[in-house]
Amino acid sequence: MIGGGQLARMTHQAAIALGQTLRVLSGTADEPAAQVSPDVVLGSHTDLDALRTAAVGSHALTFDHEHVPTEHLDVLVAEGVNVQPPPQALIYAQDKLAMRRKLGELGAPVPAFAEVTWAEDVVKFGAEHGWPVVIKAVRGGYDGRGVWITDDSDEAERIVTRQLDKGVSLIVEEKVEMRRELSAMVARSPFGQGATWPVVETVQRHGQCAVVLAPAPALPDSLAEAAEELALRIASELGVVGAMAVELFETTDGTLVVNELAMRPHNSGHWTMDGARTSQFEQHLRAVLDYPLGDTAPLAPITVMANVLGAPTAPEMSMDERVHHLFARMPDAKIHLYGKGEREDRKIGHVNIVGGPGSIDDPEYVARVRERAERAAHWLSHAEWTDGWDAHGE
Repeated sequence: MIGGGQLARMTHQAAIALGQTLRVLSGTADEPAAQVSPDVVLGSHTDLDALRTAAVGSHALTFDHEHVPTEHLDVLVAEGVNVQPPPQALIYAQDKLAMRRKLGELGAPVPAFAEVTWAEDVVKFGAEHGWPVVIKAVRGGYDGRGVWITDDSDEAERIVTRQLDKGVSLIVEEKVEMRRELSAMVARSPFGQGATWPVVETVQRHGQCAVVLAPAPALPDSLAEAAEELALRIASELGVVGAMAVELFETTDGTLVVNELAMRPHNSGHWTMDGARTSQFEQHLRAVLDYPLGDTAPLAPITVMANVLGAPTAPEMSMDERVHHLFARMPDAKIHLYGKGEREDRKIGHVNIVGGPGSIDDPEYVARVRERAERAAHWLSHAEWTDGWDAHGE
């Protein structure tokens, strides 16, 4: 697996159960996956020789991020390496302009968009499609970085001029009037078998995923089925192998619009580690190794995942003690920590709460499970109980 982050770390956990060894190409020895894998190659994902070293003797080469140059992957494929997903698919997760154009060709619902070559392109787009507009870096942006929303043509000109001067390629899109953000997580094998998990609702804060509700509450069956079918069709048309997240907007008029693609395990699928019969990490390995795919059925009416996002100042209480207190209060909480240092808004782990008896159609039940997940995650990051509970009080 190219990349030593938390996705590789959790894929390594799944590999152990399947009797596989996950070799990791990691930038440093202290990255999350490098801390736990017995087979680590230190090097950069932009270094062809490092990629070659990681690939030696492998059955498959896959990724925990999309940033590997596809020209390097083309070389590896020519040299006989089994790269999954293949570079001709991965490019659509790397390049937003290529992705928008390809999805448009496939008839998938996408926002109006345009390539930006100079500031006047954005001003013209805003005049045609209305303000505000969304300006995006074509490559590299994530978790709110590389995205600018503006309703002012002068500000748009400043943003575009500054970014183009830095050599950043840009696109501009209409700002979709949405009810919420959804994610359709699927997997596809080289054989062509596909599998989907229930469509989930993702809650964003400061541009990054904070909470996932699985399945998405109050989502009409017809829309859920349409989202799953759309994601499977995109995976098939693009030749994706492995796990893929199709990030979606549910619009205010009840339609779907594709926002982003991620061809790897994804934050919106972390709930599957405890809330589904087959986790996204096991499924990704099954897919890239061309095993038959696993059952994706949920294990409860709802599972809520809350990211543990670093506090502005790390608490004095150690993480070990925080875990101790959380388990004492919530023995059903499933904690997944990434071995990362704490800093503000950094994803250092996540908590899954698998709902007990209840119904996804009961808003109070959903709210109770969500509150517990968010309370647990906040405690782990801040060492503060959001309900004011005192472990040592009466």
